[in-house]
Amino acid sequence: MTRECAVLLPGVCAALADPRQPGLDDTCLEKLLDWFRSLTWFDPTVELLQDNPCLTELITSVLALPDPSPSILSFTLQLAGILASSESRFQHLQQEKLLGRLFGQEGPRGSTAWEDASVRSAWVKAVHSMVHHQPALHFLCSTGDMDVIFALQGDSSLFVASAASQLLVHMLTFSLESETSKAPSAKDCDWPACAQMIVKHIQESLQSSSASRIEQSLKLLSSLFGSCFGSCYAAWTEVLWLDIAKQIESFLLEETVQAQPLLANLLLNVARSPVFCGTEGSFWALVTSALEHLTPVQAGPLAVGLLKLCKCPQDVRIQALTVLLQPMDCILRAASQPLEYAGLLDESVSDPVTVESLLSSKISCAGLLCQTLTHLEKLLALKHLRVDLPCVSLLRSLMTILQFCNGFLSPTSPLGSTISQNLISCFRVQKSALDVLAALSEKKDCDTLIGSLFDVLLAYLQSPNTSPTVLKKTFQATSKWLVHLQELSCSNSQWQQTEKILEDIFLVLQKRLCSPCWEVRDSSLEFLTAVVKCLRDQKEVRQCLLSSEVLRLTENLLEDPESYVRASAVTAVGHLAFITCFAPESPVTGSQWNKENIVAKLQEILSTDSEGFPRRAVISIFTTWLREGCTGQLEDTEQFVSGVIQTVEHDLDWEVRLGGVELVEVFCSQTICQLSQCPYAPVSSAVTSSTPQNELLQVFCRAKLFGFLFRSLCDCDKPVGQRACDVLIGLRGHFYPMSTLENPQEIEDSPAGRGIAWLQRTLRQGSLNQNFPTDGGDGVDFQDPESMMLALGAIDLLELHDELNKSSDHVEESPQSLLQDILATVGTIEDNEVDCY
Repeated sequence: MTRECAVLLPGVCAALADPRQPGLDDTCLEKLLDWFRSLTWFDPTVELLQDNPCLTELITSVLALPDPSPSILSFTLQLAGILASSESRFQHLQQEKLLGRLFGQEGPRGSTAWEDASVRSAWVKAVHSMVHHQPALHFLCSTGDMDVIFALQGDSSLFVASAASQLLVHMLTFSLESETSKAPSAKDCDWPACAQMIVKHIQESLQSSSASRIEQSLKLLSSLFGSCFGSCYAAWTEVLWLDIAKQIESFLLEETVQAQPLLANLLLNVARSPVFCGTEGSFWALVTSALEHLTPVQAGPLAVGLLKLCKCPQDVRIQALTVLLQPMDCILRAASQPLEYAGLLDESVSDPVTVESLLSSKISCAGLLCQTLTHLEKLLALKHLRVDLPCVSLLRSLMTILQFCNGFLSPTSPLGSTISQNLISCFRVQKSALDVLAALSEKKDCDTLIGSLFDVLLAYLQSPNTSPTVLKKTFQATSKWLVHLQELSCSNSQWQQTEKILEDIFLVLQKRLCSPCWEVRDSSLEFLTAVVKCLRDQKEVRQCLLSSEVLRLTENLLEDPESYVRASAVTAVGHLAFITCFAPESPVTGSQWNKENIVAKLQEILSTDSEGFPRRAVISIFTTWLREGCTGQLEDTEQFVSGVIQTVEHDLDWEVRLGGVELVEVFCSQTICQLSQCPYAPVSSAVTSSTPQNELLQVFCRAKLFGFLFRSLCDCDKPVGQRACDVLIGLRGHFYPMSTLENPQEIEDSPAGRGIAWLQRTLRQGSLNQNFPTDGGDGVDFQDPESMMLALGAIDLLELHDELNKSSDHVEESPQSLLQDILATVGTIEDNEVDCY
């Protein structure tokens, strides 16, 4: 603690204990606690209390108050817990007889203050902070506090109940860590005292007739096995599991027990423990039993979790996959009667009637399918899935679901008819099914169904009943399957099928681009952009695109009344330009889609659009063009970049200005690569005056890059200044080896040097005149190569970089400032105006 803080602390403590003072903001008190946590973390000695007796006086004063406010009492409890986290300070507080008055029966838990949830929560947090040494454990076990913690597991406040459960996990783990040195065996187990109390409580709760106690213990066990206990204390994990396994098994078999939904999470956390990595033992038999006896909704999370485990036995893994596929299998079998295709499964894990009844119910049908589809999407995202997914049958089942949802399939079986009625126009299921459909596009064995698949997708794209959100998902899935179709066409020469599909898609896209709904127009443009990004080099895609009305309609949307749509149109036009303007064959030369017209249109949007989204899209597209070398020769690019940055320099949207800095960064990198002999290495002092270096400086000065970058250093939005500083540091690294930086003292006598010195001072002040002189005096000529070379070498850009990267409250958030603010606040009568950062 600094001397300044030590001087202020007694006044703060006195104010906190004074009931006449107005209450402090809770966030401010939390900041104060954070400060004490940092103090005690680095210094476990008792000196903090001995040197600052005002801390114990604060605790004593608050305990003496007849009716302390909940916020001050909560603060005091947590402060005491933090202070007692080291054994020496714990003993000191014990000698002062404070801990019993805080955490014992005579403390807040025996008063009306205990009725406030914030006080109970603070009590639990304080105990958690304190339990970092043996004396604290013994204190809690001997004062009846354990019973209080057990009771708080069922607190009406979920925050208190959760904190109590976490505290018990911490106490049991710490008890084992600090009191035992030998690993137990299943036959000879002697839990440490505190751990024994917790384990006994768990066992008694599991065997009780109280559903709430059973639920609390199952949650506690789940947290315990999911914590470091399960992975770091393998022997104790096995002992605990053997003690409770029979009871857990009985819960699985008793369908009336309300605790069943919690069992899946518990078993999954136990399965993650190294103890049960092997294929032998009764544990995996219990997991198999759970997959059979839990309902499909309860078993789903357990199944997908097991499939992610590396060391799950293969037979259990196959059974878990079967649980997930069972609803999809039921859908497929219900779609036609007699069965036209084979289902996904040869046999079911649980009774198929259970799944059929859930899908037959209007209430549960969508919920079960959405959960199943979400799990399948997670599995498809895994790089290494240790079971084989029946992708063809799964795809057929997805298509069936989508056809049920839009009413395009009328099954003859009674079950299929019921499911179809349940799913009609069900947006949730449609979106989930389309997500899985998109994920399946990366699988290589679904080619036989691709024609039927696009029929389903086109039906959704064409239907006026498709909601905007579902349409967006349909477009996303379609773009991914188009990529797959293109790969398939290249390998199998199925050009005719591909061409027909593309024609149909671009035809429906034309209609969607004219939709009265702006979300539909926006999704259509995003789809067009995605297709062009992935497939612009494919001849048939270019031909279908250029023969449609898509280009004209997209150009029209640059003037859409909705700014989101204008932004998406800018992005689409920018990527279409790779086909219409920048392609070697120049397919639409002479039309409105030539390079000059497109650039002019986008520049107009950049300078005149009233909304930020379209302007951001323009600067992003310009940067993309520049990266891909589409802006012409160096001289053309120089003029292009110069014009763009002069426009964005005064833009009111900081993201547009930041985009301008990124454009400059790309231009600098590319120009250096073109003009320098070794683009990636700093040049030596022997060649700093060589022609390429001078030419580089002249290019950058003509493009007015330096003025833009130095002004950006003082941008009111810090990210712009940070990025500009990074670019200038990169330029300096190119023009100067570290050993040859200019000495500011030596150059200040020259006219240019005086300007640079003025610039350095101005940058340190954090503000730059927008119309500063450039012809002598204190001005700087940002278009003079010699001056800019001096500026790069003399200005301390690293110092500026450090300043820009400091948080805006790096001074004000100091502990001293916090204490000063508290003292200033408690002296007022008005509402709290403290700056709590």
